[in-house]
Amino acid sequence: MDFWNLAIKILFLSQTTTGILGNFSLLIYYLVYYIEHVLKPVDLILMHLIASNALIVLSTGMPQTLAAFGLKQFLNNFGCNLLVYIQSVGRSVSISTTCLLSIFQATTISHRKSCCKDQKATVAKYIGCSVSLLWVLSMSLHFIFLAYILIKRHSKNMTRNRDLEYCLTEGGEDAISSSLYTALVVCPEIFFSVLIAWSSGLMIVILYRHKQNVQHIHSSTVSSRNSSESRAIQKILVLVCIFLAFFTLSSILRGCIAFLQNRNWWLLNINRLTSLCFPSFGPFVLMSHYTFMQRLSLICICNKIF
Repeated sequence: MDFWNLAIKILFLSQTTTGILGNFSLLIYYLVYYIEHVLKPVDLILMHLIASNALIVLSTGMPQTLAAFGLKQFLNNFGCNLLVYIQSVGRSVSISTTCLLSIFQATTISHRKSCCKDQKATVAKYIGCSVSLLWVLSMSLHFIFLAYILIKRHSKNMTRNRDLEYCLTEGGEDAISSSLYTALVVCPEIFFSVLIAWSSGLMIVILYRHKQNVQHIHSSTVSSRNSSESRAIQKILVLVCIFLAFFTLSSILRGCIAFLQNRNWWLLNINRLTSLCFPSFGPFVLMSHYTFMQRLSLICICNKIF
């Protein structure tokens, strides 16, 4: 077990470090670019997705890494509930913005000919309002759940506690809290997952048809423009599919942990590592599709800040 404990420590540390560097580098790049230029709707959604991923890495990866290295129960009950609240908000915003990104990209490529500059400007305004609304809704819904937990803590009917290693929450689950969690968290996540799967399938069909149509075009100018558009769409599609895969696996593992009476060490750590995979490595999927000049500017920004 000593070898596996060391391996878990190294994995948590590498995931957290990679996630912090990747998310904050890309977030700073978007912020610097936003000051000088107008962000495209897709880039605006990606900026908020990266911000939510950075929130997940900071609120989940760092405490888990500290706990893996032996720093146990270093937060009180209020700090623990607040940290769980931040984790939940980051997770909800991450899946909702990914859903918005997938649907927007699928809608854009399916109505490519009807999109004009005026419509794109209007869409950009709606995208900004939509993403802000997702943040507000996520914070409000999870605050309701947090408020109930804090109120339940002071009641006489105390239930079992929840040990997160780096903290211990008092006042565990009961029928009302389980119903609230299902209604406010589980059902929206399932709904967003279905929408992501549907829009991803639609993008795959559109890309396949587009590839067949491009084979009959011999103009180099049109072909290069279409290929660049296809690469941008493929970038979003790869990002969305990776998110859906890791999110589904993490949800299955969380469900297994909730139904099992005994805390399995392997299952807990695999679930924690899986939940951090997309927030940690998602930014590098975006970076891999950048042009050379975009990568160079990103490196310059990182060198100035870090």
